[in-house]
Amino acid sequence: MRRFSPLPLICHACYGRAMNRVVNKLKRLWKESAHRAAARAVLDTPPVVPADDGLVLFSMIGTRVLLPYLVAVKSLHARLRRGRIVILDDGTLTADDRDILAQQLGNPRILSLADVDTGPCPRGGTWERLLTILDMRANDYVIQLDSDTVALGAVPEIAAAIAQNRSFTLRGDPDSRLLSFAEMAEKTDDAAFLFNPDAHVQGAIESGLDRVALPMLASPLYVRGCSGFAGFARGGDGRALAEAFSIEAERLLGTERWSRWGSEQVTSNMVIANEPDALLLPYDHYLNFWDEGVPSDARFVHFIGSYRFSGSAYLDATRAAIAGLGRT
Repeated sequence: MRRFSPLPLICHACYGRAMNRVVNKLKRLWKESAHRAAARAVLDTPPVVPADDGLVLFSMIGTRVLLPYLVAVKSLHARLRRGRIVILDDGTLTADDRDILAQQLGNPRILSLADVDTGPCPRGGTWERLLTILDMRANDYVIQLDSDTVALGAVPEIAAAIAQNRSFTLRGDPDSRLLSFAEMAEKTDDAAFLFNPDAHVQGAIESGLDRVALPMLASPLYVRGCSGFAGFARGGDGRALAEAFSIEAERLLGTERWSRWGSEQVTSNMVIANEPDALLLPYDHYLNFWDEGVPSDARFVHFIGSYRFSGSAYLDATRAAIAGLGRT
């Protein structure tokens, strides 16, 4: 009896997986295109009227996220009804982009990425964004806002934090809470993270927090937050704490590992955690989207990259936010 090789079956399985990847990529591209088309309607909503009132809405953006960013910042500004806008150009904003930003946002101040001095901290990975915020907070309350966020309802906790000059952060997950460095380090395995060169930098440094020395803090704290939406109270020590932490983290992990994407978020988490009376936003109203639906009483949603275009939640939220802005 003739025996057939299993090779064709194996090749067929590989072909099926490859086709699934192609189909999924095409679906994502289609959803991105549909979202851009929907977001374009934000250009027909009333422009922001900025106020020099001690609040800055700050973002680092480029040409690729111009329309989603306008939805993000205009939807939040409409809820707060205050503040002015400052933008850090990632180096890709065009002259047309700048004209649109000027028309839509009341001629915001636009900073250049190349002009940011990162000192002893890494370059790239949004470090320029964090350090600029820590410099700016000397005179203003600064809210860091990612372009993939949408304000969907009233934000009284944010308004109160600004009024009380109280820093805040979006939680990374519903159970995030303030922990000592030692408590945070106990939650992660050193072999899997700290001593694993392939581990994500956030898990690596969190695992080694008990080895980080910050003499300026008697009892340093940490929270697993999300730097996609965070408020930095006016005043404080500027970038000194962030720089000291970065130096220690680089000593522990090495320059290459500490320079990877995610080290800025860890540092933002640490800075916020050590602010006086830091506010961790209630997750039932301020949340990250993990493809588990958007609660009916959600006030602010961060549509993280991994699940941004899962289903139609981001598209629906964008359309709802734009509808709430009205028409010019």
